[in-house]
Order: sequence, then C-alpha cells, then structure tokens
Amino acid sequence: QVQLVESGGGLVQAGDSLRLSCVASGRTFTPYAAGWFRQTPGKEREFVAAIYWSSGSTTYANSVRGRFAASRDTAKNTVYLQMDKLKPEDTAVYYCAALPTCCDIWRAQLYDSWGQGTQVTVSS
Repeated sequence: QVQLVESGGGLVQAGDSLRLSCVASGRTFTPYAAGWFRQTPGKEREFVAAIYWSSGSTTYANSVRGRFAASRDTAKNTVYLQMDKLKPEDTAVYYCAALPTCCDIWRAQLYDSWGQGTQVTVSS
C-alpha cells in the first residue's frame, strides 16, 4: 500500500503562486501516472493535472493549462504542482493520487491511492 501526503497549501491572493508537494511512501512508487485533482464542497473531484511517471510528460485541464505545472522527482518519490497566477476559482482542496495502469488519466475512480488533501484558498 502506498501512502501519499500532500503539503504546501495555504491562503494567498489572486495572482500569487503556490507549490504543492506530494510524497509517496510505503513501497516502491512506480505508478503509470501521478495525478492532481481538486474538490470544492458539493462538487465532484475535478482533474487538474497529471504526470506520466516514466517519461515525465504532463497533461492539464483546460482551466489550468499555462498556469500550473506538474513535475516529479523519482529519486524522492515526490510529485509537485506549481500553481502560478492563481485565481479565486482555483480555491479547493487539492489531492494527489496514483494511477496504477494505463489510461484515462482524468478519471478519478481509476486512481488507487490518494492523499489526504491540502486546502488552497485564493482571495480576490
């Protein structure tokens, strides 16, 4: 079983930046991909970004493309989400998750390990 722990959330103003981290532990961490999702009260978990573990290639939701950047450090079993030009609508709890096999990286139900989430609040 893999444990994922996010950190780096906080309260910022619109236009500011945050960097989220997600550290994996428990066993060898070699997922097909690591994803970032976010959720606000009363809404379903929303795909934000993903990084393919082997290649480092990334993909993003349209709402964050050009502002967010996912990266990973395979030696540290850590995934990052750099969030720039934050907007109030980015306010949510952000989760990292591990996708064990291909494909459909935007489907939350296919991920088998999840972190506890970290709150990001962007004030206007």
